[in-house]
Amino acid sequence: MKKFFKVASIIFSLILFLAFVGYAYMMTQFPKAIPVRDIKISSTPEMIERGKYLANSFAGCTDCHSKRDYNKFGGPVIPGSEGAGGVDYGEGAGSVPAKNITSDKETGIGSWTDGEIFRAITSGIDKDGNALGPMMPYKFYGKMDEEDIKAIIAYIKTLSPIKNEVPAHDLNFPVNLIFRTIPEEPKFGKRPAENNKISLGEYYAISCKFCHSTMDKGEFIEEKLFSGGTEFPNPKGGIERSANISPDKETGIGSWTKEQFIERFRSYLKPEIQNVNLKDGEFNSIMPWTFFATATDSDLGAVYDYLMVQKPVKNKVEKFSPREKVFGK
Repeated sequence: MKKFFKVASIIFSLILFLAFVGYAYMMTQFPKAIPVRDIKISSTPEMIERGKYLANSFAGCTDCHSKRDYNKFGGPVIPGSEGAGGVDYGEGAGSVPAKNITSDKETGIGSWTDGEIFRAITSGIDKDGNALGPMMPYKFYGKMDEEDIKAIIAYIKTLSPIKNEVPAHDLNFPVNLIFRTIPEEPKFGKRPAENNKISLGEYYAISCKFCHSTMDKGEFIEEKLFSGGTEFPNPKGGIERSANISPDKETGIGSWTKEQFIERFRSYLKPEIQNVNLKDGEFNSIMPWTFFATATDSDLGAVYDYLMVQKPVKNKVEKFSPREKVFGK
């Protein structure tokens, strides 16, 4: 029996040692060393306008890095909070608050170089070399046209500085290790020509794919692309699920016309919707309707064209479960 305990003790000690070595390796070797570009962005009015368009629509910068009024449908940005950060997107991963991306030098990114901002957006590594949470879809941004990324940076730098100290990420184990392995070198593409509608729609459908497709171990399940069903905490209580936006005619949007698709977004800017104050327990949505509604008809139409050539996936989604149903009361 003494021999058994002695062997067990040795094995247990070995396991602890290997675990420590593995942990130390992950903490010292990841994220991978991605160099900061030595760039200085010389912005123009046209560049800033392009960045503003992207940051407030398809790229979703102000969507996630601002405070939103969820008493209103779709959660429009609370004026004066643009870029201040602080909203926690961690859910089960721990605490992952969005960073302050205003030009405040103490609490924002005012002391960051253009190269450090560029690396954060496209590779997921901050000024201090820490990995960012993949809730910010930097892997997608790293496939965009780098001129568009520079335009976004040019616009972000025009945001009014807001003093808002956002706490550091506090991730649960083993998520804290997994997140460190995700940052990677960008693989930039080129923004398609305006007349290449399907490719242009794919380019703009970054966040559509991110929220409306099922993932497994950080990778999209190809046969379920755009079929919806991803769960999110509803801001007024309960659980909401992303809609099926595949071209399936029964459970997706295959029966929609392009005009209906565009009008769906435009409708959320109407006073009769925006002036309604929602109560706790009522359905709201984290879907940034009012952000995408600022996109042009041409670009929204391109997204529609792209979605219509995807594989139809039959998946009936229950879009909302009230708090009572979630907790079985």
